[in-house]
Amino acid sequence: MPLDLINSISIRHLQLLVFHVLHLISFQWEEVSGYDDAMNPIRTYQVCNVRELNQNNWLRSDFIPRKDVLRVYVEMKFTVRDCNSIPNIPGSCKETFNLFYYESDSDSATATSPFWMENPYVKVDTIAPDESFSMLESGRVNTKVRSFGPLSKAGFYLAFQDLGACMSLISVRVFYKKCSTTIANFAVFPETATGAEATSLVIAPGTCVPNALEVSVPLKLYCNGDGEWMVPVGACTCMAGFEPAMKDTQCQACSPGTFKSKQGDSLCLPCPANSRASSGAASVCSCRNGYYRADTDSPDSTCTTVPSAPRSVISSVNETSLVLEWSEPRDLGGRDDVLYNVICKKCLPDRGMCSRCDDNVDISPRHLGLTQRRVAVRNLQAHTQYSFEIQAVNGVSNKSPYTPQFSAVNITTNQAGRCSFSTVATWQRSALMFRAMPTFKGWEKTQKDVREYALRLKSRDQFLVCM
Repeated sequence: MPLDLINSISIRHLQLLVFHVLHLISFQWEEVSGYDDAMNPIRTYQVCNVRELNQNNWLRSDFIPRKDVLRVYVEMKFTVRDCNSIPNIPGSCKETFNLFYYESDSDSATATSPFWMENPYVKVDTIAPDESFSMLESGRVNTKVRSFGPLSKAGFYLAFQDLGACMSLISVRVFYKKCSTTIANFAVFPETATGAEATSLVIAPGTCVPNALEVSVPLKLYCNGDGEWMVPVGACTCMAGFEPAMKDTQCQACSPGTFKSKQGDSLCLPCPANSRASSGAASVCSCRNGYYRADTDSPDSTCTTVPSAPRSVISSVNETSLVLEWSEPRDLGGRDDVLYNVICKKCLPDRGMCSRCDDNVDISPRHLGLTQRRVAVRNLQAHTQYSFEIQAVNGVSNKSPYTPQFSAVNITTNQAGRCSFSTVATWQRSALMFRAMPTFKGWEKTQKDVREYALRLKSRDQFLVCM
């Protein structure tokens, strides 16, 4: 329970600190020397006019600034003489005194104002000792604490009223309770004075510690009447690039070589493979040269590279068709999303120059984004040289400035194959004229690949063979 001192009265400094002006009615309180429980010399204010009736002796402090406090606590240390130990006194002897306060917006009290009475003074309580002493005993010091509020003006005065006791006022300490500055859930809550009542709850707004962000609002903490914080509402967490430290009261930067990709209470982690963070507070580790992250990869994923070329390409030519097969690359680049592209190029026989095949060439099931390692190629031209590139690509190939690695195979197609014709015969004198027309599907594409025809005559049928 943190306390903050408004004013402390040790009798040695009583007049300097608090009781700068003393106003007494009837018989005065006297400043005398005495001893505390440990027999240390002290200065006290005493009054002991027990043999006189109708005592009404007042002792007032100087003006005490309130400091925006709503409720004030007063700790009093005092001794009281047992009335039964004093011989020959009237029945008016008391063993108690009264505590009062008076609020004011300025230090305006005088010897006659406010009037020495309850109302305008506000009574706090009648103070009774737990122990009193006799003439043969040393004074037993009692300690009592009282509080009052709510206060609203700039300051106040304390007043002590004696109605016929034999007592010593040893010290008075004026303080208030507060909830000290604290950090909870990565939020700072400022020092907060308690409320006007002992049961009051005062709301203190919170602010995220440096490098932390709110995750739930509002940020607030309740300060109860005993100067203790209640359960916090709302929270902050360390932002990306920062981790909890100092028992979750700070967010410190990730050290070089580590990172934290998301806001939260997690700790910084070492950079993933093939990446680095050369400075602190990294939320992502940069990929090393030649390594990349795909657009779909998370910031904390490993950096990967492009695959090597496919291996063991096998080609099987059948006239103007082709089957290509291959094995997966030796190095997949650290990924499992490898695809294949088949690039067809038609080459000139003499110059060795190649250009992309036209759309007539059919590559099945497709020529880009293949998951299987086998394709069938159809509709090639007969007796023609082709080059096929088998590319391996993956999710980061589009990040690389270089073309995909590939394996190439060169092939030459054979003749176009046997074809049948429908014929129309015309007899003209000694000559037999034939007009031939292919009957198979797609003959228009193949006709330009036919280099010669062979005619074979038999007794009852005839057919042409295209070569």
